[in-house]
Amino acid sequence: MDTHRAERISETIREELTEIILFEMSDPRIGAVDITEVLISPDMRHASIRLHLGGSTDVRRQTLAALDGARGYLRRQLAGRLRMYRVPELHFEPDLEIGSAERLEQLLRRVRKTRPREASAGTDDIIE
Repeated sequence: MDTHRAERISETIREELTEIILFEMSDPRIGAVDITEVLISPDMRHASIRLHLGGSTDVRRQTLAALDGARGYLRRQLAGRLRMYRVPELHFEPDLEIGSAERLEQLLRRVRKTRPREASAGTDDIIE
């Protein structure tokens, strides 16, 4: 499959799914979701949708379960919007492991807390 075509299709699916999930779905289990990447198999039958999930661990699991349950609905909505012969099967997966995302957020908070507010003082004086 042409890589340029695969990139265009991936980006189109990402945009359409983002719009459907954020503005058209009314499932209360779906928390903060951001689609970071859509990877399409070479035969165009499967699409792995990587999600950045916000909130606590329970909210992330509920969001992932709600999106897995709504796969058929999302695929039908995509079929109506895209002019493709076959709309790929959707597979949702977190961008990072649920535990890894929490650990990463903790580390970033710690770095922000210990990082100096101003740039180092001696860097502006060095001219070569």
